[in-house]
Amino acid sequence: MFEQLSGRMSKVFEGLSRGERLSEGDVTEAMREVRLAMLEADVALPVVRSFVSKVKERAVGGEVLDGVSPGQAVAKIVNDALIEALGGAGAVPLNLSAPAPVPYLLVGLQGAGKTTTAGKLALRLASRERKKVLLASLDVQRPAAQLQLQQIAEQVGGRTNGLVTSLPIEQGQGPVEIARRALDTGRREGFDIVILDTAGRLAIDEALMDEVRQVRDVAKPVETLLVVDAMTGQDAVNTAQSFKDQIGLTGVIMSRMDGDARGGAALSMKAVTGEPIKFTGSGEKMEALEEFHPERVAGRILGLGDVAGLVEKASEQLDQEEGERVAKRMLAGKFDLNDYVSQINQINRLGSISGILGMLPGMGKLKDKLAGKDLDTSIFNRHKAIISSMTAQERSAPEIIKASRKKRIALGSGTSVPEVNRLLKQFSEMSTMMKRLNKMGGLSGLMRGMGGAGGLGDMFKGMGGPGGRPPFG
Repeated sequence: MFEQLSGRMSKVFEGLSRGERLSEGDVTEAMREVRLAMLEADVALPVVRSFVSKVKERAVGGEVLDGVSPGQAVAKIVNDALIEALGGAGAVPLNLSAPAPVPYLLVGLQGAGKTTTAGKLALRLASRERKKVLLASLDVQRPAAQLQLQQIAEQVGGRTNGLVTSLPIEQGQGPVEIARRALDTGRREGFDIVILDTAGRLAIDEALMDEVRQVRDVAKPVETLLVVDAMTGQDAVNTAQSFKDQIGLTGVIMSRMDGDARGGAALSMKAVTGEPIKFTGSGEKMEALEEFHPERVAGRILGLGDVAGLVEKASEQLDQEEGERVAKRMLAGKFDLNDYVSQINQINRLGSISGILGMLPGMGKLKDKLAGKDLDTSIFNRHKAIISSMTAQERSAPEIIKASRKKRIALGSGTSVPEVNRLLKQFSEMSTMMKRLNKMGGLSGLMRGMGGAGGLGDMFKGMGGPGGRPPFG
């Protein structure tokens, strides 16, 4: 989401001249470019003015330390100002200290992703905090909205040993009656959290606000969380301001942060509404809800990466036991196509390769060089299809796959014999390389350093880079 802004910022800092002090001319020119970059990113004009003024005031006349370029000095000042604009360092946690059941109210416009976010939030609370969560849909406007939340609750409940469930649907009840019943059920059945998913509208109107106010007065929520679609840019900020003024908010959850919007809504939200962004959502998967860390977002905007976020994501998404199992097989020289599929699944859990690169320091230029190349993991899914068309014996001993078997596998997987050949050839080369590394003692060290995720580096080798090719392609 912040790629365009990040690219412009990097060019600004590179353009600063060298010297022992930051001149007013250099800073003024840099801030002109920063201002344009922020406006292009759809940041609210008052926020841009305040931001540029603060940075200029701190930067002009500032001494440049030995070994630090003027660009790096300004980047540090801009980084601090970005963190401040985004809400200050550190994520703002949910209030879990109120007497159970703690009511959370989700509000927002139709299509912002409230219902999906309710499921994501319930999964997070159940899996991380071991809270028993009741989901209740108050949306009697949208057909099948209550059924949708019920299905999400069943999905999440199955992954949390029943810690998440939904309020039984009773036809004919209004939002206020459903809210009362949800809170009563929460008290009687020992729930820790009750999440109330309110109805939305295509636009803010008095009927919507009246309905939400009535629910708020009955539920007395500890958290009133506005779900906004980050793709709507400044409209998201305007929506937040309206709900803040008329309902009162304790925080914001921004959905679709993986989209291609310009990112200005996130930079404007805290300054305009005074309320923190508590979470961001990206994708439809239930686990795709992350705490909002302003310092990490600022780092990504300035090309400093988000190593802490990447490590956290890896620890949450990767199956460590499975990684260690595959690592032991690699060390023993027994890596086969079953293990390769396991590694594909590990990669897919981390998301797109572009997303991973964006979290690594200094990778902005590399991403630019790879623009337009195949940076997604779709090719891995074709490999999974090919491997799934093999017999158990073929997956364990790929060397037995000859012409007739290749034709059968290609037909069964909807691919071609050349694709099967490429997969087998690359797999053979990777296996040979692993055996050589192991003999030299290199693979053992690599496995220890990667916590059992070995083999991924080779799988990414040549991924669309200059003169390179997609993995196994």
